Amino acid sequence: MFAGGSYLYADSIKFLQIDLKKEIGSTTWVYIQKGFQKADSLQVSGIILNMNTYGGTVVHADSIRTTILNSDIPVYAFIDNNAASAGALIAIACDSIYMRKGANIGAATVVNQTGEQMPDKYQSYMRATIRSTAEAHGHDTVFVNGKPELKWRRDPVIAEAMVDERVIVPNVIDSGRVLTFTTEEAIKHGYCEGTADDIDDIIRNRLHIDRYGIIVYKPSRIDEVLGWLTSPGVQAVLIMIIVLGIYYELRTPGIGIPSIGTLIAAILYFAPLYIEGLAANWEILVFVSGMILLAVEIFIIPGFGIAGIGGIILMFGALILALLNNVDFDFGDVPVSHANRAVLTVVAGLGLGFVLMIYLAYRVGQNGFLQKMALSKEEKVSEGYIAVSVKEMNLIGHTGVAGTILRPSGKVIIDNEYYDAVAMYGYIDKGSPIKVVKYEQAQLYVIQIN
Repeated sequence: MFAGGSYLYADSIKFLQIDLKKEIGSTTWVYIQKGFQKADSLQVSGIILNMNTYGGTVVHADSIRTTILNSDIPVYAFIDNNAASAGALIAIACDSIYMRKGANIGAATVVNQTGEQMPDKYQSYMRATIRSTAEAHGHDTVFVNGKPELKWRRDPVIAEAMVDERVIVPNVIDSGRVLTFTTEEAIKHGYCEGTADDIDDIIRNRLHIDRYGIIVYKPSRIDEVLGWLTSPGVQAVLIMIIVLGIYYELRTPGIGIPSIGTLIAAILYFAPLYIEGLAANWEILVFVSGMILLAVEIFIIPGFGIAGIGGIILMFGALILALLNNVDFDFGDVPVSHANRAVLTVVAGLGLGFVLMIYLAYRVGQNGFLQKMALSKEEKVSEGYIAVSVKEMNLIGHTGVAGTILRPSGKVIIDNEYYDAVAMYGYIDKGSPIKVVKYEQAQLYVIQIN
């Protein structure tokens, strides 16, 4: 849609407006990417970020500022009210910054979700990131008293002071406070090109353009969904579901709810990443190959060996690779922070999966999650319920051998006949001697004997 400016004649200059008026996160990152792609296709003369944000996640702010710094199209920031924390980093990356009177920029200290300041290693990364962002705008060499000095367009030390209260900038801020600029202070110290009432004011009176049109980029519902699905928290939960599905499929082989859950979680994990261009075809094929190897281990090859281990390694390797913006096997342009985020997301999902796995294992048969999903009525033989032949009931006390590996379910051989059975404790290898100790709900339960 078009807004502001004069009628869009053929020779009018076009600008694309993207609103950043919410928390910086995965959703914001998705529609910033889409917006910049739209700007390229429309061949606009400039991109204007209409900003009013208190910040968000560092990793997504870092991705946005990298996109801005690498853009061939000039990017202007209009700070409508606030550009705090991650918002300050994004604004500093822009070619020019304009602020409404009474607006603020700064306070970029890294904090957790409760507002508590994170340890210094996080602050160190943010200091380096915001300093390099300021340095990217370059400097001039001036001579003072005959000696050359660097005059930065945006002083990187001032940028650091927005993160660390220990940074002292003479005549700007003393130690003990994190730096935040008002509009007038930002202009004075080179962090704002001037005041503006709105975006039209920037184009007409700051850029001195009369014939122009503003195209307002509006993120779609799909952008919102993709952003939600690619957030680290949701990705960790999807990985957790994949882990639980694999675990319960190993315990009870067969195509059931665990398999379906794993498949759906894998689709929801990879589809948004594929659409966004992160997950390549070969990375998805690596994951599928891992699933095939695991299926071979479950349904064809007794035991748990090379196929199963190889399948799990391929699957979780693919989960990590899909999060990285690499080209084939070239990871040279992947920032360390993005690689760390990918590993932490997958490890978090694995950790959640194992914790929930242990919890549910202890809740089986109790008045918990699994019990609520199962029938609570037990049809006891003593009450007259007979659903199957009583032949298997008479096998209690009989001995035989494991016809397949029991992990814990499988087949046993008793008197040269095969029966389905479940190991009472752990796994039982194929060929091991067994004894039937219980028959319950049409199922033989066995133990290994010496």
